[in-house]
Amino acid sequence: MRLADILMEDDIISDLKARDKKGVLEELAEVVSRHNPSVDRVVLVNVLVERENLGSTGIGDGVAIPHGKLKGVDQPIVSFGRSKTGLDFDSMDAQPVHLFFLLIAPENSSGMHLQVLAKIAKILKNSAFRKLLMEASGRGDLYRTITDMDEES
Repeated sequence: MRLADILMEDDIISDLKARDKKGVLEELAEVVSRHNPSVDRVVLVNVLVERENLGSTGIGDGVAIPHGKLKGVDQPIVSFGRSKTGLDFDSMDAQPVHLFFLLIAPENSSGMHLQVLAKIAKILKNSAFRKLLMEASGRGDLYRTITDMDEES
C-alpha cells in the first residue's frame, strides 16, 4: 500500500501549533476527523492517548508515529504534522520531536496496520528525507516530498 493512497494533502499540517503531546494528538486528530466523517475526534484522541500510556511512539531522531486502531474505519488513514520548534514527546532518545505521522487503522487489521507502520518507520530512517521534510516550504511541498519518497522505497 502506498502512502499516497491513504494520505491526503489536506491531512498535512506544515506548522503544528501544539506545545505538548496531547495537543499534537488533538491537532492531528482534528484534520483526520474533518475529512473522515466516520472518525470521532474525541474518541480518536482517547485511543491515541491510551496507546501513548503504554509507551511513547516517539521513536527517536525527531520522529514520532502515534497510532491506534479505531472502530468504524475501513482502511488505514494517515496524517502528518511538522513542529518547526520541536516538542517533548517522551521520545526514546529524549530529544524533541519535529515530525509526526499519525496512523489510524481498522480495529481488526493487525497485518495492514503493521505493514503501513513499518513503511513509515522505514522511510523515516533516512536522515536526508527527514531533512527534506524539515526544509519543505509548505503543505504541498511536504506532500510531494512524502509521496516521492514512498515511490522510491
